[in-house]
Amino acid sequence: MPDILFENVDSILDGFRDLEDPRSHVSRRHLLGDLIVISIIAVIAGADGPTAIGACAANHEAWLRNHLDLPNGILSQDTFDRLLAALKPAAFQACFETLIASVLPSDDQPDLNQVAIDGKAVRRSHDRRKGLGPLFLVSAWAVEREITLGQLVTEEKSNEITAIPGSVPKIVES
Repeated sequence: MPDILFENVDSILDGFRDLEDPRSHVSRRHLLGDLIVISIIAVIAGADGPTAIGACAANHEAWLRNHLDLPNGILSQDTFDRLLAALKPAAFQACFETLIASVLPSDDQPDLNQVAIDGKAVRRSHDRRKGLGPLFLVSAWAVEREITLGQLVTEEKSNEITAIPGSVPKIVES
């Protein structure tokens, strides 16, 4: 895992401070910031959904308790499932871009500004019965910082650079 994100959990919380909480006010037991931090850390560690995020949280409870408030303990997989379903993707992406911009190197570290662009077809993402082809993604990767800056879905396999006009420079220049 890239250490830059975990030197201070507050950097993740700061990046998402403007994210609107989509959950009902009636039954909120857990802090939105705790949910977001755990989700991001778990996904970076390889979690691929709410079940894996919940398992990661349970397995790292001691570390999480040292870095987060967790007023009602470790969260269940169902809590992550409900939150991830309710979040607005565009709002999450805007906050994530803020977080990424905060961990990118400054201009006085030009050797750390290398961004790799790569396109891939996601295996087994097609559905022949519905006439759907595979999902094509283009990713931007900060080489020295070892973090993904962003991903975009493309219509079809194409040149990676032309698939992301303006998207990566926006993130990198932030």
